[in-house]
Amino acid sequence: MSTKSRTRSKTRLSRALGIALTPKAARYLEKRPYAPGEHGRTKRKTDSDYAVRLREKQRLRAQYGIREAQLKIIFEEARRAKGLTGENLVELLEMRLDALVVRSGLARTTAQARQLVVHRHILVDGQLVDRPSFRVKPGQLIHVKPKSEGTEPFQVAAAGGHLDVLPKVPGYLEVEIDKLQVRLLRRPLRAEVPVTCEVQLVVEYYAAR
Repeated sequence: MSTKSRTRSKTRLSRALGIALTPKAARYLEKRPYAPGEHGRTKRKTDSDYAVRLREKQRLRAQYGIREAQLKIIFEEARRAKGLTGENLVELLEMRLDALVVRSGLARTTAQARQLVVHRHILVDGQLVDRPSFRVKPGQLIHVKPKSEGTEPFQVAAAGGHLDVLPKVPGYLEVEIDKLQVRLLRRPLRAEVPVTCEVQLVVEYYAAR
């Protein structure tokens, strides 16, 4: 799929879910705050409980750009852990390497963060990690491979080029953007994670299945 096609599909998905998945989609939603398609402007009929829960689950999935199978595995882990399942779920998702790369401003979007990881530009505690789903532990340092620091994407990031379109850096991260490095200080708390989702509805969606 071409970059233009990917951008277009992300924008359509953003409009369908009512959340901005990329900075470009955010601008688009400001101009067209309604769902795509010929009936997008008309008032939707009241959704069933199932449809509401399904959409909330899809919103969470889309914001992390993960497959259904991945989300289900993390949900089961969150369910087994102490505490509230929904909050555990978001906290575990947020500790993914690709999520922290975009949250810190090293990348502009989740898709770009994943690409940087897969193309072997990112180190964790000095070790090359090419799995976007890698779970970062509190205290670990994420940084850019020295050979990659001079490339254009990272030069833009080091100058703070992405920070204007991203949410404020959350308190669980210590970011030195000019050095292209970020440390996960502690486990994120759901209230701090800049993700739009009614997590209880996601829990109810899986509980009913």
